Amino acid sequence: MQEETSDVTNTMRHVVSAVVQNVPGVLAHISGMLASRGYNIDSLAVGETEEPNLSRMTFVVVGDRQVLDQVCKQLEKIVTVVRVVDVSSQDFVERDLMLLKVKALPGSERSEIRELVEIFRAKIVDVGADELMIEISGREHKIEAFIERMRGYGILETVRSGRIAMVRGISNSAGEKTKAGTATN
Repeated sequence: MQEETSDVTNTMRHVVSAVVQNVPGVLAHISGMLASRGYNIDSLAVGETEEPNLSRMTFVVVGDRQVLDQVCKQLEKIVTVVRVVDVSSQDFVERDLMLLKVKALPGSERSEIRELVEIFRAKIVDVGADELMIEISGREHKIEAFIERMRGYGILETVRSGRIAMVRGISNSAGEKTKAGTATN
């Protein structure tokens, strides 16, 4: 289990995945419903699934187990929600994607930044006269560590995708884990 504790109480960051019908207004409906009930979405990423008529919404919500249970129950009540999965209660892989623009004057400073890019397994995706644009993906703590290393050079802008996550192993369309292609009961 990879839930992250945020303080001494039982408040944790939970990753929740909701497969929804890919129709206009779903994002606004779901985020509005959560906000109206006082739940804060720490991170949100949405994208089409392998089925064009469905999208996957990956949320990070902060709270105790009761908050997580309530968020899942509220999501399950929405007609356009097909399936809700508490990803953080299972073995999962997560990633965050960030583009970062940093001041990088030609010379030794730019070389230092290139070394850090290599160490963090990031990549330079655009080069300007006095700045570099860098793409980096990984777990949240890696992204945060990279930001800290870049601060001294002068971060000009950042854009982050939000956390995405996928449960390890094979899952069927109902979200149930399977072994070697056969559904478990």
